Amino acid sequence: MKIAKGVRRIALGIAAVALIAAGGLAVAAPAAQTIRLQVDARAHGTPFPHFWEQMFGSGRAVLSLRDDYRKDLQAVHEATGFQYVRFHGIFDRDVGLVQRGKDGKISYNFSYVDQIYDGLLARGVKPFIELGFMPPDLSSDPSKNHSFWYHPNVMPPKSYAEWDAMIRAFAKHLVDRYGIDEVATWYFEVWNEPNIDFWGGVPKQATYFKLYDNTARALKSVSPRLRVGGPATAQAAWVPDFLAHVHKSGVPIDFVSSHVYGDDTAENVFHTGENIPRKDMVCRAVGKVHEEILASPYPKLPLIFSEYNASYANLPNVTDTVFMGPWLANTIRACAGKVAMMSYWTFSDVFEEQGIVRTPFYGGFGLIAEDRIDKPAFNAFAMLHKLGDQRLPLKSDSALATRGTDGSLVLALWNYAPPIGNGATYTPGPPEGSPKHFEITLEHSGAQATATVWRLDATHGNVIATFDKMGRPAFPSRSQIEQLRAAGKLADAQQVAVHDGKLDFDVPPQGLVVVKVRQK
Repeated sequence: MKIAKGVRRIALGIAAVALIAAGGLAVAAPAAQTIRLQVDARAHGTPFPHFWEQMFGSGRAVLSLRDDYRKDLQAVHEATGFQYVRFHGIFDRDVGLVQRGKDGKISYNFSYVDQIYDGLLARGVKPFIELGFMPPDLSSDPSKNHSFWYHPNVMPPKSYAEWDAMIRAFAKHLVDRYGIDEVATWYFEVWNEPNIDFWGGVPKQATYFKLYDNTARALKSVSPRLRVGGPATAQAAWVPDFLAHVHKSGVPIDFVSSHVYGDDTAENVFHTGENIPRKDMVCRAVGKVHEEILASPYPKLPLIFSEYNASYANLPNVTDTVFMGPWLANTIRACAGKVAMMSYWTFSDVFEEQGIVRTPFYGGFGLIAEDRIDKPAFNAFAMLHKLGDQRLPLKSDSALATRGTDGSLVLALWNYAPPIGNGATYTPGPPEGSPKHFEITLEHSGAQATATVWRLDATHGNVIATFDKMGRPAFPSRSQIEQLRAAGKLADAQQVAVHDGKLDFDVPPQGLVVVKVRQK
């Protein structure tokens, strides 16, 4: 594309003086809020590892054998370079690891386990192994299953000797198959969310601690190089008690993990009556656990939030829409420096916790909808992947400034606005809020520089607009699927000349802009 002459504003479909017809009256559009930013390209930066995109969650283990799962995995890996994937159910019945014979003896079948992990590694992704749920043949009560559509068993083992033997056999098989140098780069997380209904032990905390103790010791008996951690709790819970327990008991611990979602409540996470907005909840919780680790006997343990998202509740106006662009950017800004790795739940809507997908856009967790259709969240991750690995000083709650290894400046600018409606059912229409006008001064950016600009908003990279025009069909035709795939692609970048270090952009509510500035 040709480079524009002079300083050019990238207008994102906004005119601050536009009049909107509403009920027969002419109503002035909200005036833009002006934000002035100054960025020094030579400023001292701080390390900015891409903690938000190093791991993704996914549907349960056996789904990784599906063709669409593997294609979605490849697409997200190409967009983000992520390193790890986490899923439930590696010990579930449908993976077939454990069988009890008529004589009562336990045997192991690693066929599907091998196919699952081979499939990940072939696509450049390592497993972050959630050790669960309970194989029915080892369960203290095979009838006590979770309400998920695939009904995993959530009970403690009938015999810890049998559980420990399975963990040792599992770990030894992985080391024998892939080599200790490879498996030592993986993670082993004990269970999933034992503080809620994914664990049937009574009392929950004490019985989970027993499960953790046995599991960690069994893993380390295979090799001390295997990394183990927990407590993998929902709502950022139990961490001080857990670390006090492992310290007192002398149990191995290599990392701390927990989970939080944007619509978790302050009552559940902080035990207060606050009303914490969706945009702040995740990083408030991350900060809480970060401080708890610093105050523990293990202040240097890595913190991994092995599940996070803006919602746990399948809200179409949240996870399917361009809302996710500013939400993700703001989360990155606020969580930086407090966490080693975060795992967005999930990379794909090849997912069956609530049953078989009934429509491509139902508020699913994935970046990619059914039939390999990119959602706006996929584009948000692809854009924010372009951020550099050095963070530059910038006082703003709507912008990030970074520097890449090639010396380029990469900026993210956003306009957070809450979801339309209550999010529970899809509601079309413009989000609340005013446009933001960013005026940027770049110091030491070079006499001649160009900027590449990517956009995500209602009219850029937004497949939902096309889906709406189709009438939101529950089962799109093959032709419609091709149209939706095309509509979901990231909008073409624009090239802009930078003169005298000046740039300015208009960003609508729920809009995200990423700008990469290079010297000529």
